[in-house]
Amino acid sequence: MRKLILILSVFLFGYSSLIGQVEVKATEEGAGYPEVDERKIIETKWRYTYALHLESNTIFHKAEKDYEYFLHFKYDYTYDQFLNGKYDKGVWSLNESDLFYSFKHSKKFEIAQITKNVLVLEFEQPNSKGTYQYHFVRVETKDAPFIKPVNELPDILVEELDPKKNRNQWWTFGKKKKKKRRWRKKKDEPKEKEVYISIELIGGGYYGGIDPVLRDYIHIKSSGRLIKEFKSVNKGLLVTKKTIARDELEAFAEFIITQKFFEIERMYDCEDAICQKRKANKPTPIPLRLAVAYGSRKKVVTISIWGKDHNNMKYVDYPDSIDNIVDAIQKMAHQIEES
Repeated sequence: MRKLILILSVFLFGYSSLIGQVEVKATEEGAGYPEVDERKIIETKWRYTYALHLESNTIFHKAEKDYEYFLHFKYDYTYDQFLNGKYDKGVWSLNESDLFYSFKHSKKFEIAQITKNVLVLEFEQPNSKGTYQYHFVRVETKDAPFIKPVNELPDILVEELDPKKNRNQWWTFGKKKKKKRRWRKKKDEPKEKEVYISIELIGGGYYGGIDPVLRDYIHIKSSGRLIKEFKSVNKGLLVTKKTIARDELEAFAEFIITQKFFEIERMYDCEDAICQKRKANKPTPIPLRLAVAYGSRKKVVTISIWGKDHNNMKYVDYPDSIDNIVDAIQKMAHQIEES
């Protein structure tokens, strides 16, 4: 009987050990963090709070009064950092959850967590064992040491006025005004049977010149609402909001489909040393991102260097259909501005 109990004990111990190994292996294989939306990073400012050794859950460094570290991720894919009174600049990029920027001896971090108020960057050091994390908290512009250029103008919002309506009647009050508001709200909302359409164009071109562009963003919503944000160093931020007719939006979506947008690759990057070298030269290339959703189909295409530079050279090999779509989006936005 004792022998039987001993055999069962050995069997159960071996089985539990095997299960533990499987669980550990599954955990290791499941390691990694979800893809991060780039918009959560762009134009955010963070203050470092403490550093953590993950395996032992030990805080080995805190930001005391004599230690200040701030980060600012800009829209043009450059960053500013402030460390104990010293400013530094560089270029950042994001690939899924991997954040590339240079700090001390590390040039690659993984975003372990990002919320509206918290940022956790995870990394490993070549000369030491284990995994480490930098913890940051979100700060407002007024609480960050980054100085806004004197020649940068305040933000401007431009709303379209319907040319068919009398502009002198903006002061109308009472029931008539309320009815107009309800009618406009229903008009902006897409009908239930309409196919969902969303088109976003972000970045592209080069950062430099007399008045460098800090933001170039166009979003066409399914309701037909077009939002264009353009910001430069000297002119500040200009936001334009206008509306596109539904039939025009549907025709444009069909045009994108004919260009086989949903069949092309998601990423187009450098394939030779010349292209890689161009990334580091000025004016700095700004990656272009084109996101299109049509019904249940959605795709985001990224081009690390879009278009040609002053040398009239195209560095990245991508389909001409991308240029056709981008050109059509820009023309559509420009035509609406003039209407």
